[in-house]
Amino acid sequence: MMTDTDATPPQDAQPINAVTVDAILAAVELGARERLVSLLDPLHEADIADLLEQITVDERHRLVDLWGTDLEGEFLSELSEGVRDDLLTHIDDEILASAVQEMETDDLVYLVEDLGEAQQAKVLDALDGADRVAVEASLQYDEDTAGRLMSSEMVVAPRHWTVGEAIDFMRAEDDLPEQFYKIILVDAGMKVLGTVPLGRVMAHRREVALDSIADLEPRVFRADQPGEEVAYAFNQYHLISAPVIDADERLVGVITIDDAIEVLQDETEADMKRLAGVGNEELSDSVWSTTKLRFPWLAINLATAVLASLVIAQFDAVITAVVALAVLMPIVASMGGNAATQTLTVAVRALATRDISRANALRIIRREALVGLLNGAAFAVITGIISLVWFGSPVLGVVIGVAMVLNLLVAGLAGILIPMGLERVGADPALASGTFVTTVTDVVGFFAFLGLASLFLL
Repeated sequence: MMTDTDATPPQDAQPINAVTVDAILAAVELGARERLVSLLDPLHEADIADLLEQITVDERHRLVDLWGTDLEGEFLSELSEGVRDDLLTHIDDEILASAVQEMETDDLVYLVEDLGEAQQAKVLDALDGADRVAVEASLQYDEDTAGRLMSSEMVVAPRHWTVGEAIDFMRAEDDLPEQFYKIILVDAGMKVLGTVPLGRVMAHRREVALDSIADLEPRVFRADQPGEEVAYAFNQYHLISAPVIDADERLVGVITIDDAIEVLQDETEADMKRLAGVGNEELSDSVWSTTKLRFPWLAINLATAVLASLVIAQFDAVITAVVALAVLMPIVASMGGNAATQTLTVAVRALATRDISRANALRIIRREALVGLLNGAAFAVITGIISLVWFGSPVLGVVIGVAMVLNLLVAGLAGILIPMGLERVGADPALASGTFVTTVTDVVGFFAFLGLASLFLL
């Protein structure tokens, strides 16, 4: 998770490269602690995370052990989940507690929620009172909600203040957030009355009242609101930050654009992995864990392949009589599978971003059907000519051409209807669609091609 303070790398930050990695590993090998610290200091937290994800588990452990008390916790929120969990169980509890004290509260929540009770208690004990209360308050909310995403670092002001009073307050305050985008106007009960972007504050004279330049109907999120809805709203309405309220409508935190982007990135990555059937796999996973993650989906694919083979088995006589069919069968199935994958990818992403609705569903289905027909007709001509030239049979060319049209039409329809149907019944379209779509295109492709061949070639 990228923090507000990490949004812009320091001027002297150096990007990670092979030379830097080799130098760091050499320092670790030699046990040269001062050399290691001097190499890590100029690196941005995200680059340190990349480095730790690229090296082996043993090298990673030796590096953080040598880093010791100079270890800074910000990089932990940048790590992939598997690497982060590994390091959290390896780093000494005292060093970990000391390292996270300067982290933003939203990143602390992201980190602490995965710790065991003993580690969690040590980290919380190391925080100052305000940060501890903020972290414990966020942990009360369910995972993947606005309450978990929010930060307690924010700037609030009463509605009657002027621009000058707000500026004087911010200049005198020692504990302002490192970066913030809006002043939140509240009443005595911490009810949100409006927000004022900092740009407007700086653009007006000191005597101007804040409520006269405020957005008095700001977009506000409930602490129990799903993170997906928050991320969608930030993307849809181009938000930079937004207040978070509790069940009593009192201000409890603020969500910023970096938190929303993180959710969107996680959703996109998860969709890509599910479509490929690799689950939560990471590059840092071991051979055995990766094998276990991939095996179930390969087993499902085997079952669907057997189903397609059963269809082929029904036409063994025609295949034996016309050997050319065995040569051409993979073309029909492959084209249908690829066409379906194209439609499926677009459909799953459109469902995730809510671009498909009741209002446009029929139009999109019709569009995909027409695309399938047009592509099917184009490739019917191409494959028909290839078959004619290859095997000298006009009838065979017509058979594969018609089968191509039918399969690409079905591929387009399956690629859009299956994920829409799964979403309608509450299933994850990205998780299950690929298997169903592949099965449909294989079965239809083989049945159409071999069925037509048995009618016209025997």
